[in-house]
Amino acid sequence: MFANFDINFILFGVMPYVALTVFLVGSIARYERDPFTWKSSSSQLLRRKQLIWGSILFHVGILTVFFGHLIGLFTPVWVLDALGIPYALKQWMAVLIGGPAGIAALIGATMLLHRRLFDPRIRVTSSYPDIIIMGLIWLQLAIGLLTITQTLQHMDGSEMVRFMMWSQSVVTWNLNAWVTVIDVHWLYKLHIFLGLIITMLFPFTRLVHIWSGFAAPFRFLLRPGYQIVRSRRTAPLARR
Repeated sequence: MFANFDINFILFGVMPYVALTVFLVGSIARYERDPFTWKSSSSQLLRRKQLIWGSILFHVGILTVFFGHLIGLFTPVWVLDALGIPYALKQWMAVLIGGPAGIAALIGATMLLHRRLFDPRIRVTSSYPDIIIMGLIWLQLAIGLLTITQTLQHMDGSEMVRFMMWSQSVVTWNLNAWVTVIDVHWLYKLHIFLGLIITMLFPFTRLVHIWSGFAAPFRFLLRPGYQIVRSRRTAPLARR
């Protein structure tokens, strides 16, 4: 009965859809049920200097890595071909830009995790989900940097194209997408698996505040056209 069962089908064929469903439904449910928990829960007042440096390094690095992955994985291959961009060039850009960004993010994550674990005041105000998600992100960054050792062995861009095809096949509901990554190096598989785990945990941690960052420009554009502001001089005198 299970002779033809392949764990890769579960991890890379089924799990992406489970992760995306939990991510979307969980985020909506949290916003509807617990809107006052929709925040980053900053501990800036408790240890400001280390937070500033760690936060800057982490956020600049992680945003660069995130958008690099987003653009790199979901740009159709035919677009690269149409623009005449060699796969090898794109691979080198990923290493030369993503590598330093990943290192910056890892250093920042280390600083943030250190202050959360070893500062008694911050430790008391930290929840277990806060610590777990920060630890998973740190591990994900470390694994991502380790994958560079494998990437340097495939600088023709062939492996990169496989991950592009897998990602794009998943979002277009190609149920055979998992076959594309079935024989890639285990570091890549671990990186993808951990990324899906973080995606599923997203709605239940402080990471939900990322939604607010993306929504802010839209709220600004859709705000009422006029705002009435009166000075204290023109404001009516309060009755005594």
